[in-house]
Amino acid sequence: MKAFPILLLFLLAVSCSEKEAHQYTFYYWKTKLYLDKEEKKALDQTTVPYLYARFFDVDKIDGKFQPVGAIIKDKSFETDKQIVPTVFITNRTFLYISKNEISFLAKSINILIQKKISEYNLKVNQEIQIDCDWTTGTRDDYFTFLKELKKISGKEITCTLRLHQVKDKEQTGIPPVEKVYLMCYSTSSPLENSDKNSILDVNILKNYLSKIDEYPIKKIEVALPIYSWGIVTNYLGKHKLINTLNKNDLRHPNFKKLSENEIEIMKDGFYFENYLNKGFRIKVEEISDQQLEEVVDFLKKKIPDFSIIYYQLDSKFVKDQKFNF
Repeated sequence: MKAFPILLLFLLAVSCSEKEAHQYTFYYWKTKLYLDKEEKKALDQTTVPYLYARFFDVDKIDGKFQPVGAIIKDKSFETDKQIVPTVFITNRTFLYISKNEISFLAKSINILIQKKISEYNLKVNQEIQIDCDWTTGTRDDYFTFLKELKKISGKEITCTLRLHQVKDKEQTGIPPVEKVYLMCYSTSSPLENSDKNSILDVNILKNYLSKIDEYPIKKIEVALPIYSWGIVTNYLGKHKLINTLNKNDLRHPNFKKLSENEIEIMKDGFYFENYLNKGFRIKVEEISDQQLEEVVDFLKKKIPDFSIIYYQLDSKFVKDQKFNF
């Protein structure tokens, strides 16, 4: 008779110790809509019915608004997921902008989004996401743009939220949206001399988000990094980025291993589609499961309920990646 309550207590302890994984999906940030087998498999296994696909960028060039890198679609691109059109807009686009220009920009962006949806027969939901690293000087015009785009499109307008925009919310303001996407990466610049991981340093993130639970917008989704890159340093200590590099790419007979994630080039040549000289160093930055788990555990105490959008859907990043955080 005593065995039953002991067994019950054991089962309760096990169930309480098991973590319920957050629902998740991906950002798709390539110019060509195309899914290889690894990407298709990863996307099919997601638990959120959306794929956040970048449609194009917007920049101001010679005083004129310009779409940059608009998507094209491969015939093989097929998914049951609803596409969320996502547009990146440079902060300088909103510098010295007039009210008429704000209206023109909102109309132009909505027209191009609708054109791409129609051209490629994309199944979309009722949301448009805007990604912009707005600042104190551009916040009012950016917020006016968000309201104008909502009025023109008739869609739900959401936007990304960077770490400094949380910490300095009194200066950068609160965007006029009902839902934001918290970008939990880019904790420092990869082009600075630092021993920190510029993609994600958990201690820096915790500092910036220490009061995220006080943020006025309560519907917050979380964007987490699964990408990697290589930081090349030349003789003068100047840096450049090579995207998608990982530690496995550092295995080369012309590379001298300096540490687990850094090498020195021993012979001039073309490496990763770049001509690099002898003596240049490459440091790879990657994200570990431990880092992601620590961020999720921290945010669970601050944000009652959130889905995760991993940046980004790429076979090099999703292969063998765990998504049970």
